[in-house]
Amino acid sequence: MDITELIIEIGFWISWLLIPIVYELVPALKSLISLSFYKFHSKRKILREYPFLTLIIPVYNSEKSLYNCIRSVSDSTYPSEYIKIIVVDNQSKDNSFDQFVRAQNDFSDLIIQWMSTDQGKARALNSAIYNSIGKYVVHIDSDGILEKNALKNIIAEFENDVTIDALTGAILTRFKLIKDTKSKFLKFIRENEYLEYAQSFLAGRAIESEGNKLFTMSGAFSAFRRDKLLYTQLYNTETVGEDIDMTFQIRYQLNGKVLLCPNAIFYVDPLDDLNKLYTQRQRWQRGELETLHLFLKNKSISIRKFFSNFIVRRLIVDHTILLLRMIWLGALISLISFGYAANVVGISFFILYLMYLIISSLNFVSIQSFLKQFPLDRKYYISKWYILFSLPVYYFVVSCIQVLGIINSMTQSAKWTTTSLKKELVSLRRILDHDIKKIKDNLK
Repeated sequence: MDITELIIEIGFWISWLLIPIVYELVPALKSLISLSFYKFHSKRKILREYPFLTLIIPVYNSEKSLYNCIRSVSDSTYPSEYIKIIVVDNQSKDNSFDQFVRAQNDFSDLIIQWMSTDQGKARALNSAIYNSIGKYVVHIDSDGILEKNALKNIIAEFENDVTIDALTGAILTRFKLIKDTKSKFLKFIRENEYLEYAQSFLAGRAIESEGNKLFTMSGAFSAFRRDKLLYTQLYNTETVGEDIDMTFQIRYQLNGKVLLCPNAIFYVDPLDDLNKLYTQRQRWQRGELETLHLFLKNKSISIRKFFSNFIVRRLIVDHTILLLRMIWLGALISLISFGYAANVVGISFFILYLMYLIISSLNFVSIQSFLKQFPLDRKYYISKWYILFSLPVYYFVVSCIQVLGIINSMTQSAKWTTTSLKKELVSLRRILDHDIKKIKDNLK
């Protein structure tokens, strides 16, 4: 094969690079420019007075994390006398209540209330919302901790812009726990997860937030104007994507504004193992599909508005194009058996890898610049620069899990708990053993 034929074949196979270029490289460049502009021209929002807020912590078997979560509220720079905490339990089977009592005794300056509800995070949140008071409602997950200025920063954002109806904070994994990880393999996975979260919130969602295009608030840390929240249908108990559903309710049904507050950080625990990654991403994927089913009935986000509506494009890319991309990658490998040169296929994959490496590197530059407000996080983030080389592979694994999530959502009934990777592998082996035995019996 001469050089001309090689270039033609490579050009054909890298045509799919248009997808990462349009949907990821361009936003990454925009993020770099936007965050640079933010660095030199933005001003820190000033909070002149402290409005009263209700902070909701939904709990399910959270005895190991609840106390530290409440302690982070107590350590917050937001005055305790302006916070009411509702710890709402959805049928925990451990000693979560004991940790609540412990926190109530140790942090006597806080107003802390315990509620019990039926099982399900959405039901827990809704019950607490009905019992909320004050100007704002904030909810955080029980398995994380607030950065000390997070509440102050997110409320300041509200108070300085009366058009904002809801805000989501930035979620990062706790790097101290990553450092203490004994298993080298798990530590490596957690480091990739750390960079993924940072790039997702401080680059991806930062761009989506411009022009009121945020796809979803984080279920781990979100805040609302209480009067606006009470005009919604509250959290949907029929979907595992209740945070996406709420985002769409505020934007499309109430014509509201939902943005990211990037300097309000909530730290969550890194994933326990690959099973957690597998079940978590499938649940997120199912949530998107369920929300899509509910809201495509709304003409404002019809598929016909693919070019004019960001949400429609996001849904198509996250599902239809994701599925086609994975099929194409598999087909690309199989073409070797049809006579295509292995070096051409290999070069195509390498160019695709370089493209995603460039995208991750651009986001890396943007984020480390922004994290100057948080020196410890910035120091750790910069120290993990070498993870950029494995990040494209990590994203590929996550994409595979998302595809399986699409398939499972079409074949299994909706539920919060997703079958673990270990159980699915056992089930797959059982099916294969059965099929092989059947084939052998037929051959006999």
